[in-house]
Amino acid sequence: MLLYLAEYLTQFDSSFALFQYLTMRTILGVLTALLISFIVGPIMIRRLSFHQIGQSIRDDGPKSHHVKAGTPTMGGALILVAVTVSTLLWADLNNRYIWIVLLVTLGFGVIGWVDDYKKLVEGDSKGLIARWKYLWQSVIGGIAAVTLYLTATSPAETHLLIPYLKDVSINMGLLFIPFVYLVIVGSSNAVNLTDGLDGLAILPTVLVAGALGLFAYLSGHVVFSEYLKIPYLPGVGELMVFCAALVGAGLGFLWFNAYPAQVFMGDVGALAIGAALGIVAVCVRQELVLLIMGGIFVMETISVILQVASFKLTGRRIFRMAPLHHHFELIGWPEPRVIVRFWIITVILVLVGLASLKIR
Repeated sequence: MLLYLAEYLTQFDSSFALFQYLTMRTILGVLTALLISFIVGPIMIRRLSFHQIGQSIRDDGPKSHHVKAGTPTMGGALILVAVTVSTLLWADLNNRYIWIVLLVTLGFGVIGWVDDYKKLVEGDSKGLIARWKYLWQSVIGGIAAVTLYLTATSPAETHLLIPYLKDVSINMGLLFIPFVYLVIVGSSNAVNLTDGLDGLAILPTVLVAGALGLFAYLSGHVVFSEYLKIPYLPGVGELMVFCAALVGAGLGFLWFNAYPAQVFMGDVGALAIGAALGIVAVCVRQELVLLIMGGIFVMETISVILQVASFKLTGRRIFRMAPLHHHFELIGWPEPRVIVRFWIITVILVLVGLASLKIR
């Protein structure tokens, strides 16, 4: 939005041309989202506390979590507000990628909001029934996949890029649609499963979003993409502004969500930011790199799958409790230790993912 204003004002003062640079708008996107988080955060926390929209704690979970009962939740709405406003202010709104990514993020946020509302306001412990939740996730993910397939302007936009291998990609054809659906829905639910400790999910999200923003910038730049031997994707560089907004909003939320948390994000935040990472990875053709960089999310999801499968097949549990972070708590790790060590692992995995830019 402000991009168009800057373009108009450039005719009166050439210094306004500075705001047309993608890198400048990226920096402003981070700062804007961060500022919004700092301003809106305390107000939102007070409102959530006033309406007694607080977290309920499982009886079979770690005993240390009982002190968290009643902590305001649904704070993920703060992330969505900051990301949306910042993106609308600084991104090129004529860019199709911006609208696809933003609408997918908000769509999954609405699903999460309904689930949280039913649980926390209406008192329905089941929340949004699972089949309805997955149905609407499938609808949004499916529409996004079909839209990207139909609006693709080059073969590279529907090819699966194999990281660490030079000039190796797979033409998926129509399989692109179910693949994209699985990436979006899978990423959304993986982040949701990880969101169980103070700050555990949001910092890995910030790190992965920042890395995906870099991929977007390089893939959308004809010179850098040629130098790095990655597919050139016209227009995808604009997603760096969205990723920057997600980084700023995530850091702002972490200010209030750091141990001991003043607010939890709830499904409204976890489902939305997970979907955001998935759809951005699809747009920049780095789905397999997302699998690497988001290794913590993958581990948490696999731990749940293995736990359920083992219990149903053998009657035994592999872990003390799933997702995996609860297992480490129950074997004696203090919550801050689990959080920081998972953060460290994410830093390492993000660096491994970024190394794919040069290792070919």
